[in-house]
Amino acid sequence: MAEKTLDNLFFDTLKDIYFAEKQILRTLPKMARAAQSEEGKQAFLKHRDQTEGQIERLQQVFELIGKPARGKTCEAIQGIIAEGEEIMEEYKGSVALDAGLISSAQAVEHYEIARYGTLKSWARQLGMDEAVALIDANLQEEMETDQLLTQLGEASANPKGAKQNAA
Repeated sequence: MAEKTLDNLFFDTLKDIYFAEKQILRTLPKMARAAQSEEGKQAFLKHRDQTEGQIERLQQVFELIGKPARGKTCEAIQGIIAEGEEIMEEYKGSVALDAGLISSAQAVEHYEIARYGTLKSWARQLGMDEAVALIDANLQEEMETDQLLTQLGEASANPKGAKQNAA
């Protein structure tokens, strides 16, 4: 059996995040429909558009390494998405729904940030300069989205949920 290398790990992780992004792309419209605030709806729709661009960049990375763009089932993202769907169901119509949606979205963002950070580091170590730039573009967008979600939660969704609870 051939020894596994960092190249193999990079490729496997690239397939993982590709699968994850495809799953996220399917979930974001559901989250936008479920969001009660207009700001929340817009944030999820904006991230859906960004995710399409991120998938395109990942396809470019696959091309750079001469491999087909295909995903590998990612149990982690499936679990995070399932938790988000549970929140949408259990908190539907409640004042805490938007806070729950934001929390779920941030769990997704943090997973993506971890994956992209790792892939960027490995691409640099493997001398894949073009891949580093593509992966970094995705990483920067994920960090910006995470900051936007934090601001959205702190400005409206979290206080709204807390005030109703205290009343």
